This record gives sequence, C-alpha cells and structure tokens, in this order.
Amino acid sequence: MNDITFCVPCHFGLESVLKFELGRIGAENITVSDGKLGFTGGEELIARANYRLATAERVLIELGTFRAETFTQLFDSVKALPLERFIGRKDAFPVKGHCLDSKLHSVPDCQKIIKKAAVERLKTKYGVSWFEETGAVHQLQFVIRKDICSLYLDTTGAGLHKRGYRQNSNEAPIKETLAAGIVDLARVRQDTAVVDPMCGSGTFLIEAAYKAANIAPGLRRHFAAEQWEQVSRDIWKREKEQALSEVRRDIGFKGLGFDIDAEAVALTEDNAKKAGVISRIQAAKRDIAYYERVPGATVIVNPPYGERMLELREAEELYKLMGEKLSPSREEPCFIITPHEDFEKFFGRKADKKRKLYNGMIKCELFMYFK
Repeated sequence: MNDITFCVPCHFGLESVLKFELGRIGAENITVSDGKLGFTGGEELIARANYRLATAERVLIELGTFRAETFTQLFDSVKALPLERFIGRKDAFPVKGHCLDSKLHSVPDCQKIIKKAAVERLKTKYGVSWFEETGAVHQLQFVIRKDICSLYLDTTGAGLHKRGYRQNSNEAPIKETLAAGIVDLARVRQDTAVVDPMCGSGTFLIEAAYKAANIAPGLRRHFAAEQWEQVSRDIWKREKEQALSEVRRDIGFKGLGFDIDAEAVALTEDNAKKAGVISRIQAAKRDIAYYERVPGATVIVNPPYGERMLELREAEELYKLMGEKLSPSREEPCFIITPHEDFEKFFGRKADKKRKLYNGMIKCELFMYFK
C-alpha cells in the first residue's frame, strides 16, 4: 500500500533536482516547497529513498500536520495520530524540533507536551503504564511554523550527506548533498571527464563518479529505520541488492583533481578509496597558476573566498587568475560556486546562467558557463 506520506528536506535551490530524483525512484504525489519536498509511497520507499537520493538531507515520515495555537491543541492532535504503526512498545521515541513565528514558541515545553501525548496514545494501544524505551530509536521531530505543527518520524539517523567516505575533510568542505546537486546541474554523464582545480577533500570528484556510475550514495552506510521491527529487513536487503545491480561499470568517466596543498591531494585520494571510486579519480599537487586545460572536460569548483580561507582581495585576485586559466566554452563548461557577489567582474565574464544556493548558512551563487 502506498499510503505513507514522506517529507525530504534539501538545500534551498536544489528542489527541482530532488524532484527529478524522486520521480526516478517511483515516488508519487510529489509536492514542492522551499527547501523540502513531499511524496507518498509504500514501505519500500523508506529504504529506496535513503539508499538512492543524492540531494536529500534526510527521509522523514510525516505523521500529521495540524493547527496548534495552544498546548491543549498540540496534545490532543498528537494523541490522535496513529503512532503505533511505526513505534513499538519497547522502542525509544525521543522528541526534538523547533518553533518559528508561532504562539507556541518554547521548544522545551512543546517537546514535553508531544512526548506526553505520544506516551498516552501508546499506553492505550499497548495496555502498559510505562515504556522502557530500550529498543530501536524512532526520533520524533516537530516543526511549528505560523501555528501549524508538522510531526515527523526520522528514518535516516545521521544526515544523508554522511555517505561514509569522508571521515576527514579540509578547512572548507562542501556538503556531499550540495555537491551532488551541482554535479547534476553540470549534467555529468557516464563518459564525462570532470576536473576540479581546487579539489580540497575531493567531494565534487567523488559525487561526479557516483553520478556517472549510477552508484547509490547510501550503499556504504546504515540508517535508523534499518533497526525498526516495523520495516522488514527483506525490504532493505532487496533494495540494496537492486541498487548494487544497477551500478554501471563500463563507463568512460574520469575525475581529475588538483590542489596547491599536498595534504588536500592525499585527502582526495584517501576519500576516493573509501568511496570505492579511486580507479576513476586521479589527484595531483598543482597551483591554479599552472593549470592546463583538459580537452572536453567539465570543470566544477568551489574556490576559497574571503570570509573563510583567504583575505577578500586575495580571493579576488584568484578569481581573475581563474578567468584566465579556465576559459569555459560549450565543449568545456565550467560551474563555480561562491558567495562573492561580484565574482563575474573579477572572473572577467558574465555567467550564462546563475542559481542561488546555500552552502550551509552561507548564501552562494552557482555561476554556470556553458556557451
């Protein structure tokens, strides 16, 4: 039965990319709003979405959405939800969340009310007076915005950007989910050559290799709902086997990474090994000043900028140098993410297209050159 309602948050600006991903995995009734998408599906989508979605931050089950202007409304509405479908009598069900622009603004108070309502609901259903909560964790997560409360169950655990290959990163990492979205916008295919001239910890190159080889990004990690009795382990096994069977091995993709820092180069190689794509990726120590064009390659890069690693003027000089060395064209497109509002001026060329994105809390632009 496709009767489960899901919610998947994403980076602002990647909603259209995630919508396409959801269509590919069989999601139904897809809805789009700022920074999140909703859809419906069966229990198999719990596993499939966690394994396969490259740009989602996590996979949430939406238990209910209702108006909550008072604690009584909040308590009664939560108590009316069918929590027992996913929470067993021994399961742990901690509560966390946030409030914004609402009459109910105290997060700790809302946590207590929701927890109490959940306990009362489950007491009635299981005929017990208290819960030991020694079983699998079923994290309840609430959002109260403009007096409307949505209550979710987190199936993911650690965020989906944690693929399992990057235990270490350099000073200015980009989230794997954001990198995957940019790789998608750059139209990386199975025979694409991708170059990152400031590769850092190798995230763009690894995510590009995953995209080219159709490797599901969640295959090297575990998820909270794998421990739930309510979701058959056969579903997880079947979905993982199916994802593995769809990996493309006869591809022409190659990733080339360069960095001025030898430690970054070593980090890229180490992460590529952990990700299982080292055979597709090469990295070398090289300053952008000595960059040599790779015929037919797509360049994807997250250059340093003034607020984090370089002084602003140094960053601007770097952008000028990038403009001289990269020379984007239809055959050799270039995708650059930076928060610098005047990047184009220093790069020496207007982008063919721009897209607003957020790298963490930093508002950025993706400057796309493909003509």
